[in-house]
Amino acid sequence: MEFAFELALCAHLERATDWVLARQLGGAVAAPGSRVVDVVGLVPGPEFDDRARITDRTIPPAAVEAPVGVGEAMPVARAVDAHPDRARGVADAAVDCGFFAEERRGGTRYVRKATRYPDDWVAELVAIENKPDLGRPGDLQRQLRVDASLALFDRVVLATESHVTGAHLNRIPEAVGVWRFHPDTGEREVVREATPLDPTAPGVELLTEHPGRTDVALVSPDEKARKRRRIAERAYGKGWRTFAFPDCANCAADGDGRPHCAHFERVVDPASECGQSCPGWAPGESVADDGDAAALRDARTPWVHDPPGVVDRQAGLDRFR
Repeated sequence: MEFAFELALCAHLERATDWVLARQLGGAVAAPGSRVVDVVGLVPGPEFDDRARITDRTIPPAAVEAPVGVGEAMPVARAVDAHPDRARGVADAAVDCGFFAEERRGGTRYVRKATRYPDDWVAELVAIENKPDLGRPGDLQRQLRVDASLALFDRVVLATESHVTGAHLNRIPEAVGVWRFHPDTGEREVVREATPLDPTAPGVELLTEHPGRTDVALVSPDEKARKRRRIAERAYGKGWRTFAFPDCANCAADGDGRPHCAHFERVVDPASECGQSCPGWAPGESVADDGDAAALRDARTPWVHDPPGVVDRQAGLDRFR
């Protein structure tokens, strides 16, 4: 239920906004992996087109943060502060996606940034927590408390299909917005607007809770900025159509690229619902087509599929060093 709800919301937001959307991204800093955000909405900033021109993939964060500029190359070992194997991997990925340019000097590999990384390409990051049934809240309150106190995102929203009462609203932080979304019709009602948070201020990340004590970590603005850049890059490269289609003749992509089962006449989660034990299983070729998903994303969002890349204005300058 939650999987289908999540995909329906992503499809709706893709049509209703100019956001770049992604699913299941880490939303913690001090304890990475302790908080996974269901949906992240990346709102384009003034330099978005400059970022889109570079690559349609995630630029490795270590490459973005590398102390190497556009004008002069340096050895990989100096450019990427990591174990040599890790540094080579980062350099390989950055060259492959067109963010690094490379050259050889006496058998040593040198790299430089092929273009300046645009600092102002993201206007906002919006975190959306999906809980279709508020009667089964799970760890909802704690998750939203983490989001509100850390303020890693500009806005935090709870999306649900349930009727929202005053009691529900009183149980979650006041800053959290609430949407009531109907996946069958695509209607979205704003029950409460989200209050903007301040990602440029220090944040408090809830770690563990014990009787009479809560362990927290103070997160600096610089740490938050670094994590936000990583989330933005991951969101841009990943998108929300990350599921694999099964080798079943009854499962095909619907108009939004979601896995739809003809046997059950609904969207299904291939990872948990599909397989030979399913009564609707009909062996056949997988209909997965990354090109179709990319075409949908390219047509419906500001994300650009397979851009031409950045112009290498440094070509030939090495002759003068």
